[in-house]
Parts: sequence; structure tokens; C-alpha cells
Amino acid sequence: MPENRIAIVGGGIGGLTLAIALQQRGIAVDVYEQADILDEVGAGVALWSNATRLLHRLGLAAQLAEYGSEPTELIFRSGLSADRIVSYPLTEGGWYRQQFGAPYYGIHRQALQRILAEAVQPGTIHLGHRLARLERTGPTTLLHFDNGATVEADLVVGADGIWSKIRTWMTDGLDHTMYSRTSGFRGVVPIESCSLLPDPTATQFWLGADKHFLHFPIGPDYRYATFLAAVEGPTVWPNPRGVRIPCTTEDAVEAFRGWHPAVLQMIEAVDHTDRWALFGLGPLPSWVRDNVVLLGDAAHGLVPHHGQGANQCVEDAVVLADLLAGDGPETLAERLEAYCRIRMDRAQRVQKISWVSNRLFHLPDGPEIPLRDATLGNLYQNVRWIHEYDAQAPHTELELAASTSDR
Repeated sequence: MPENRIAIVGGGIGGLTLAIALQQRGIAVDVYEQADILDEVGAGVALWSNATRLLHRLGLAAQLAEYGSEPTELIFRSGLSADRIVSYPLTEGGWYRQQFGAPYYGIHRQALQRILAEAVQPGTIHLGHRLARLERTGPTTLLHFDNGATVEADLVVGADGIWSKIRTWMTDGLDHTMYSRTSGFRGVVPIESCSLLPDPTATQFWLGADKHFLHFPIGPDYRYATFLAAVEGPTVWPNPRGVRIPCTTEDAVEAFRGWHPAVLQMIEAVDHTDRWALFGLGPLPSWVRDNVVLLGDAAHGLVPHHGQGANQCVEDAVVLADLLAGDGPETLAERLEAYCRIRMDRAQRVQKISWVSNRLFHLPDGPEIPLRDATLGNLYQNVRWIHEYDAQAPHTELELAASTSDR
């Protein structure tokens, strides 16, 4: 394929992974990030095998091991009593690595972004570039930024998150964001301060009526835990163009009043100032328009109940990089079409299962609980297709061949 000027809008996990993958394949790229510094907002990220196997191939295995923790178990508990509902080994006997061929890490979002940013070539990332608008000019696209800069690109990649301006342009202003009617409180706490917490090195879901509490270790040597305390409501999100509204620590504590003391201890260890809405996206008919393509949350933002948001971004990035650099279809349009055919169905399946889990985790006591527990007891069989997937496996090449043979 002839050399193209590639502009990635967004310096998050997906955009940076794509930049690394393209540069390692000898393709030049520029990343335009609206922030003045790279400082991801949020807490921890779960990196499962479907992403870590790809990041390892990009040469990042040592960095992930240095800054991440491998949770020892996956445990589902009662939020009131702390009784185990079901549990799975992760590190015991190397179970998770043996099952899926790569590790599962908990890592701080800022640490992951720093690892990725350091792996791109100097001069690639342009900070302080907030996209104002796109303008088609024949075969190319002009990107106009609020700082007055204008960039011409043969390919534009929208990796600008769930509130993507690229997607808004692509859909002529149609809003596909969907508020889940659930929100949450986030935090990072030193594990040594969680004296009441059973199994502090495990990933744990505490379940109850209309809410759940998730935490897992992050950082080296299990020193910290990140948590999401998710609750039903408010029914209507009062900030229609943002995921946060102000709150107090008492708001977070009150939402879990009466739950096990270990949960309340973790919540109270954080000074809460923000309540986070859990938004997803409805399915899009396409991720491509002209020479503009979507990636990551801009294409398939999902609620976080399977910890797959960052992982699907990584899959997108590596598949797109392979298509742009490989010996597949000759034209850029055909390569972008192949990317959609390979990625859209899988990403939208992950979106759907995350929405289902939102309800499953919030069931009240009643006749559905035995079915919930049976579903959780068969969890890894139900989601093997997520974790064992290799975005660069030979079957992907067959999908690519199928996607280009029916013209």
C-alpha cells in the first residue's frame, strides 16, 4: 500500500497502541492529544490475556510485569455477608496463563499510558491539540484544532473516546451514547490500609440488590487496590456531555450502608469528589466514512463489568496496524472495510455481554439468584471466547480473505 499520512486523534490506550504497532511496522504516524499533559483520568485497568499477548508482542512484557499485579483469584461474594458465591484460581499453578496463554494484570491507568507513550518514537505525540472540526478536501481530510493548527491526513483514526468528535462527524451528529442508568464511585487505596478485606490480592466482585463492588490489586507487589462501587441511578444523568458530577464521600458511603465492613472501609479510605456515569454505545452501522475510521471506545464504548474496555482497544489497534502494513487488499478503502468486518461483530458481542452482566450483578434476593449463581459457576466457559482470542491468529487471516473475496 502506498505511504499515507496517518493522524490519530486521541492519546489514550488505543491510540498509543496503534502508534506503536504502526511504527514497529515501519509506518509513520502522528498522535494528536487534546490534553496538555498525558495524565489519564481514572484508576485501575484490567488487562486480560486477549490484550496482554498482543502487548507482549509489541515488546512491553517486562514493563507490564514491573508495573502490574497478577490477581491471585477471581472471587464473587455476597455484599452483605462476604460469603463466597463462586471463585476461580488465577495464579495458583499458573492456571490463568495455562488456560489462555498470557497473563492477566491489574495496572494503574496512568502507568499503562506512560508505558505506551514511552514506546512511541519521540516527536510522535502532539499535546494540546483539541479537535475542532474535520473538513474533507478531495481524497484527504483536514483536521482543524482549537489551538489554530491544521493538519492534512490521508487517513484519520478516531481514538478519541466515548464522546468522540470523530464519531459525531461520521454520524452527522447522531448521538449513539447510552447511559446505563448506573453510576459509580472509584478509588485507589493502599492494600495495607484494608485490614478487614479478605483475600486482598484477589479480584473480587461483591454482589447485592441494585449495586456491586469490584476491586483488584494494581501496581508492583500488590501494594494498591483499585475499586469501582457501582449503583443503580440516577435514572437521568444530569451531565449529558460528561461522565462525572460532583459528590461527597458521604454519598459514596451512604450508597453501601449496611454492606460488609470491608467494603465500607475501602470506600471510606478515599476522598470522593466525583460520581461517574457508566456510559456505553449503541451499535454503529459502520466504523468507517471515507478515509476516517474509529477505534476503541469511540467505536464500541462499553460498560465496564467484564473489564474489557482497554482490551478491545488493544485488539482494534493491532488488527488495524496489521491490515495497514500487511499484504492484504491494495486500496486503503478495502483495508478499512476489512478492519470493520474483522472487529465489529466481536466488539459488539463484548458490548452485549457487559450490559447483561450489569443486571446480573444487581439482582435482589429472589428466584433468579440460583440461576445467577449457576451462571457465575460456569463463567469461564461462557467467556472463553473473549480471553482465548488471538487477534493475530491465522483464523483472522481467513476472516480477512472472506471479507475481500465477495466483491
